[in-house]
Parts: sequence; structure tokens; C-alpha cells
Amino acid sequence: MKRASWYLFALLLAAPVEAGKPQPPSPDAEHEHPSRAFTFRTPPGWKVGVMAGRPDAYEAAGDGVRVRFLYRPDEPGYDTLHVGCMLERLAAAMDMRPGVKYEYDFLSANFGELRALDSAFVVEYDAPIQGYRDWRQRNLTLVGGGQSLCLITYAPLPLWKKDKKLRTLLDAVVSSVSFRPSR
Repeated sequence: MKRASWYLFALLLAAPVEAGKPQPPSPDAEHEHPSRAFTFRTPPGWKVGVMAGRPDAYEAAGDGVRVRFLYRPDEPGYDTLHVGCMLERLAAAMDMRPGVKYEYDFLSANFGELRALDSAFVVEYDAPIQGYRDWRQRNLTLVGGGQSLCLITYAPLPLWKKDKKLRTLLDAVVSSVSFRPSR
């Protein structure tokens, strides 16, 4: 898959930036995933790296939000992969309320050989995480060109609802993903 195709797709799924509105910090710090399969950008100062005890999970965190990347160098069934990635949480299953409140679920799209699924929902944790119990989680699963990636964004729900700059920032990080052609 060509680099531009992945980038264009991510831009189509990200919310448009409104001209004239205050913009969040620019995601100009580039990072490379350990697999060397893709790069992405964050604002300066974000912490980026492999999660402790989770070599398959790479995470970027800053400005009170997080983006988790789960990459695979193959193409599994994208609906099954999406469901598995939707189970990625900020705490263990026993530390959250059962069930989630869906904003939308399983929106799909095809762009050439690229298939995608997108879901967004709210998870309520028993104990506050970074001071918040309710978190909005978005799962965007991309499969094609011999690669698969789950992009999972986490934002405290109260901040997500009131801070348009925060929403724009998360979309900018997601849309900055640039894949290299599979080998």
C-alpha cells in the first residue's frame, strides 16, 4: 500500500480543522514504531514508548489524553481484530463498570485494498484515572497492504465534550500516521 493512501484515509476519518479557531499544539515531533512499519507525530513533550509488560502495545500520552498503537505485520480478519482492540482499556475488566455507552459502532469503509472499522464509546472506571472515571475511547482498525493497525484514542469524557482543541489534537495525531510499504 502506498504511503499516501494510508495518510489520505486517516485524514478522511479525522475531523476537519476549522479555519480561524484556536489550534492545539502542532504534532511536529515525529516518532517511529519499533517495527519500523509506520511513523506518527505528537506535540512536543508527549511521552512515547512501549507499554510496561506489553511489548505489543506502543503508546503516546500527553495533554491528558492517550493514543495506543497495536500493530501486526499481517492481515487478520479485520472485524475480529477490531473487536479485540475494542477490549483495550486503561484498567483491568474488574476495575470498570460492565458495558459501555456507544457513540457509534462498526462504521466501515474501503479504500482500494485498505479496509477500516471505526467505533467510539464511553467506559466508566471504578477508580478515577488521571482524575476522571468516564473516558471516551475510539478504536480505528486499519487492515490492508499486508499490515494491520489498531489506533486507540483515550480522552476523559468531560474534557472531550468541552474542549474542541483536544478533539482536534487527537485527530491530528491519528491522521499523522504514515505507513511504509510492507516488505
